[in-house]
Amino acid sequence: MSLTLDEARRRAAMLADVSYELALDVTSTEAFHSRATVRFDTRGGDTFLELHRAEQLQVTIDGDVVTTAYDGRRIPLDGLTPGRHEVVVDARLRYVTDGEGLHTFTDPADGERYVGAYLGLDVTQRLFACFDQLDLKSPITLTVTADPAWTVLTNALPVDGTTFAATPPIPCDQLVVVAGPYHSIRWEHRGLPMGWHCRRSLAAELDRDAAELRRVTELCFDHYATIFTEPYPFDSYDQVFVPELNWGAMENPGCVTYNESMLPRGPVTDDDRRRRAMVIAHEMSHMWFANLVSPVWWEDAWLNESFADYMGFQVAETVAGFPGTRVSFEAAHKPGAYRADRRRSTHPVAPAAADVPDVATGRTIFDEISYGKGNAVIRQLVTWLGEPDFLAGVNAHLTRHRFANATLDDLLSALDAASPRDVRAWAAVWLRQAGHDTIRVTRRDDGVPVLTRDGIRPHRFTVTAYTLDLEPAGSRLIDLAAEAVPLPDWAGLVVVPNAHGETFARIHLDQLSSGAVANGLADLADPLVRAVLWSTVPIEELLPRQLPREPSPTLVAAAVDRALACSRQVTGVFDVIAAACAPTGEPDRQLALAAGLARTTTDITLLRRWLDGDAVNPGVPLSPDLRWTVVHRLAELGDLEAPEIETERQHDGTATGELGAHTALAARPTTAAKAEAWAAMTEDAGISVRRFRALAAGLWSPSQRDLVAPYIRAYVEAAPALARRGSAFASAVGRSFPALPLSEDELTLFHEALTGEVPTVLRRRWADELDDRSPENTDRR
Repeated sequence: MSLTLDEARRRAAMLADVSYELALDVTSTEAFHSRATVRFDTRGGDTFLELHRAEQLQVTIDGDVVTTAYDGRRIPLDGLTPGRHEVVVDARLRYVTDGEGLHTFTDPADGERYVGAYLGLDVTQRLFACFDQLDLKSPITLTVTADPAWTVLTNALPVDGTTFAATPPIPCDQLVVVAGPYHSIRWEHRGLPMGWHCRRSLAAELDRDAAELRRVTELCFDHYATIFTEPYPFDSYDQVFVPELNWGAMENPGCVTYNESMLPRGPVTDDDRRRRAMVIAHEMSHMWFANLVSPVWWEDAWLNESFADYMGFQVAETVAGFPGTRVSFEAAHKPGAYRADRRRSTHPVAPAAADVPDVATGRTIFDEISYGKGNAVIRQLVTWLGEPDFLAGVNAHLTRHRFANATLDDLLSALDAASPRDVRAWAAVWLRQAGHDTIRVTRRDDGVPVLTRDGIRPHRFTVTAYTLDLEPAGSRLIDLAAEAVPLPDWAGLVVVPNAHGETFARIHLDQLSSGAVANGLADLADPLVRAVLWSTVPIEELLPRQLPREPSPTLVAAAVDRALACSRQVTGVFDVIAAACAPTGEPDRQLALAAGLARTTTDITLLRRWLDGDAVNPGVPLSPDLRWTVVHRLAELGDLEAPEIETERQHDGTATGELGAHTALAARPTTAAKAEAWAAMTEDAGISVRRFRALAAGLWSPSQRDLVAPYIRAYVEAAPALARRGSAFASAVGRSFPALPLSEDELTLFHEALTGEVPTVLRRRWADELDDRSPENTDRR
């Protein structure tokens, strides 16, 4: 019963001036108490509050206890008279372990308990009774009763220890509550209280990285304070590494939550640090674009994410001190966006409201189109308009709609007013239409390169020329539309369009350019140009000659991942990775190659040497994650049994180790191991999202096809019911699609299932998997 667009519009037209007073009691370990006082003005009539699976429910309307026809999801409010009303909803609710609601977690490292309200689409109603939609922004006053020894964090500062100040008007899904024995580092910057927090058992890792985390936070904050004319809109800025968050991070106003993978144990690579800085910049930009100004409905959620993703990579690269962040986007993120844009499920970056008829459908557009493609399209818009005009339009938009809701049309009006260019015409082809163009390099008979466009979009990008030995010979910014662009002064030279990645278009090189790149890509000095080209030239042409010589760990990791993803088309990929895995060179590069080799090698002696020495090579220790990859592979090869896996789990002693052990146990090549894993995945009603995915990662071993084949039909039959537990679980079930080649009969099972009742999120995951596996869509690049 997901809220529909029509229902949301009717409710928004009926209600105004909504506010919440919320009291939570989380002292019990069995369930929690939620008391929501909801005040609002209404034009009169019938409406409803949402509240998911409440127990011991009591509803009071304007002081009178009432009996309502509560169905487990909605509390009817019928026959309301025009004017001001107060509804009090008192309920007992269950904790969750799927990250959607008030999540409970017990740390295996020390037995400490943590709870966290991780909200989002269709989730707020699992915490308190509310009007669960974006365009009824409301101030929220929160009181939390918890263990007095705990730290409690939310969107605002406390006023008396248990009660927190009212927030400005925010969408109710942006409320956050984090409670437990957190380890904290606090300070003030520009008079604003700030903090970083983590579980007590991760205190050493936070202390290790504290100086960097503070520096990045302050640099990003100062930058946004400079480029945005609206001041930071909240009274504090906390950032919390929380256990078992389903997202990478969540932009809750004044209190951002992060997945704990961003506070790694063991060696912290440069890529780890770049990614974390990017996410810090991404989430902070949301304080303006998502929190200060919010969408009206979910079709415009892309704008929040595309804008923040662009800002995240841009600010980490140019402000926070992490050069190479854009390289990681071109190498590891943009290729997935091109792939998503070729699936049947592709959609315009900015879909119409009618294309998102309910909130469940809204969940499916938080995808590579909204993030990867949207980021690239925003970057193209900035390049096409110029940054001064872009920021002038953005600032006018933020000021005009502060603490309110706005649409894409509102933003386009502001950008149009700030620029002499026709922004609406640009948006019509870039934002309102799916698909992407191809930019081609061709040659005239006299050797002059010519750039042409297959498609409908105007492009502005850098084109770079090189000698046949790939020495730089020139670079310029050009505009390409319907008319071809000849480059007569670059006759006979190698030409790379979109060399700095400013636009979103596939690149097709001419034979001269492609041949030179295949022979000498690793010799190019600029890693950003190499990143563009690694995604442009077919991987089978690049891998044998260029991977052993590629110096960038970022590009090595991306190339290895890409090669493994299409290994059926790339002959000898495992031998290439093994050959490139020399015992010398930069440690991060060795780790990137080792990670690929550990997933695929059959060399038990090598894996045992790594495990016994806890290192890839002298001076290059295994990270905890890589160690579990080695354990997983040894178990898969039949060389590691349950007692040794248990020893590894106890030695690790963390939640990550618990999951690693589940994966390794499920990967053992025995009938009993597969049966145990499948039973745990399907018969435990309380299984967490992360444990389900860990078991699936071990179950579907590609090298054990005969052993796991019987579970393919079982998965198809069980998945729809499992997916009805909630959107996070549905996503986990969909991501657990069998990771092995499927026969035509097995593929038919999925196609037939999709003609029946399949939950929206799972349906999208399955459809995308089937598209990616169809011969006509197989991407060898």
